[in-house]
Amino acid sequence: MENGTKKVWHFQAAANGAANGNGNGKARSKAAVATIREVRFALMDNLNKEDQRPLIELGHGDPSSFPCFRTDSAAEDAIVDAVRSGKFNSYGPSAGILPARRAIAGYLNNGLPYELSPEDVFMTLGCAHAIEVTLTTLARPGSNILLPRPGYPYYDACAANRNLEVRHYGLLSDHGWEVDLEAVESLTDHNTAAIVIVNPGNPCGNVYSYEHLKKIAETARKLGILVIADEVYGHLAFGSNPFVAMGVFGSIAPVITLGSISKRWIVPGWRLGWLVISDPNNVLRNSGVCLFKPTLLEIKTRSLF
Repeated sequence: MENGTKKVWHFQAAANGAANGNGNGKARSKAAVATIREVRFALMDNLNKEDQRPLIELGHGDPSSFPCFRTDSAAEDAIVDAVRSGKFNSYGPSAGILPARRAIAGYLNNGLPYELSPEDVFMTLGCAHAIEVTLTTLARPGSNILLPRPGYPYYDACAANRNLEVRHYGLLSDHGWEVDLEAVESLTDHNTAAIVIVNPGNPCGNVYSYEHLKKIAETARKLGILVIADEVYGHLAFGSNPFVAMGVFGSIAPVITLGSISKRWIVPGWRLGWLVISDPNNVLRNSGVCLFKPTLLEIKTRSLF
């Protein structure tokens, strides 16, 4: 109170959509506070404490919380050596230091019919940051993105915060949770920027076959859209289908691969991830896409194909 009147502050959450005029403020405000971890923690806090039955958390994505899972000593030693060397205390390139990008490119080159270079790699603060950078890049006015249902909720939250329209396509439970490609085609229009696939699947645990991934790439090419491949669980493939990187099909349609060391090395707290461009035919560059600007990627509003 000042002189008996209520102080007016000139900032506020766009809870009613007035700030941007499109009515998405409420969804954006809700997305800012609703995360999968928050929901899980709320459920855990409300369990019956007197129930002595053992609990298995099927929604737990942090293997390091369990004492039976520890990262390899080689990873720990590498961190210690890097810190003590004094070579990495200065500001580094926005895309990440060259040795790291070279290592990621070399790792992902296994099984590819072409060769990635360090210039194709952008280091991020975990895979969540890779999601944020990618969706920020795609969020031009009026654009939309295709997300799987069921899927990883963080994509929806990030899209809502960036005024990026989400269109959900179904997964076929009777066919190994494969992408419903007919639905994808029906949902796509000239404003659709990309389709997100999560392989191996989260939360369904499915692993797509080579043949199905190729069909996804061919569909993306037909529709003129990017494929965003979330492969953070890439090494956790069980069952009869071996894991195949979506980048194998980068010559059919451009692919942005998202990943991290969190699951493979059991170190999610280290926050080290990447996004990688698999586009051997330079479709993105020829379509006006400027890769790896100093702050983030920049995709201009031109047709990809």
